[in-house]
Amino acid sequence: MTPQFKALVVHIFTATGAVFAMLAMLAAVDEKWSLMYLWLVVSFIVDGIDGPLARHFHVKKYAPEFDGELLDLIIDYLTYVFIPAFALFKSGLMDGWTGWFAIIVITFASALYFADTRMKTKDNSFSGFPGCWNMVVIVIFALEPNFYFSLGLVTVLSIAMFLPLKFVHPVRTQRWRGLTLPMAFAWTFFAGWAAWVDFHPDSWAHWGLVLTSIYLISAGIAQQIIPERDNPQREESAS
Repeated sequence: MTPQFKALVVHIFTATGAVFAMLAMLAAVDEKWSLMYLWLVVSFIVDGIDGPLARHFHVKKYAPEFDGELLDLIIDYLTYVFIPAFALFKSGLMDGWTGWFAIIVITFASALYFADTRMKTKDNSFSGFPGCWNMVVIVIFALEPNFYFSLGLVTVLSIAMFLPLKFVHPVRTQRWRGLTLPMAFAWTFFAGWAAWVDFHPDSWAHWGLVLTSIYLISAGIAQQIIPERDNPQREESAS
């Protein structure tokens, strides 16, 4: 296979995320929340794989006619923002005016954030909460907290999207990647497990979701607080 064909296949693979998003939306319309999240987990897996594949096969060089980053953002907005926000509103977990507040704030703030050219930091982390509402909403589905707690969580994270706080990219942020990447794999596993058992209240997957979510949300902020140690090999090469 030619490099051009391999690069094109990567774009096609990325585009399958839109199909999984549609399947998740159809499930959400029918209020089949477990099925919806199973499709979103599949889309999350595609999103985690396509980036490394795109860099490995040099899609910008061999298939520049398609903008992979734009394609990825379109699908991410559907699977990370739009569908989870709809599910949060439609499920009644945030009832009355709190549901309207959540769906408006999540979709509006996320649209601005996804268009912000400053969303990535020099170390390939995210500047501000990266709009991963699929991760937030599945925890709300699993734990079913008081809707005022959910309201506070949505409000804080929406504001955090535009604050100078760092949030790690599980694949591209090199610092602590040896821990962050397994945490991302674990989150994916627990999310699929929770959806598979229809968010059963006694499932251990719920606590796995909580613990891994706390790490993924707080790791970048912790990196801002804890100074990075100098790399001896870097110092030797510089000298």
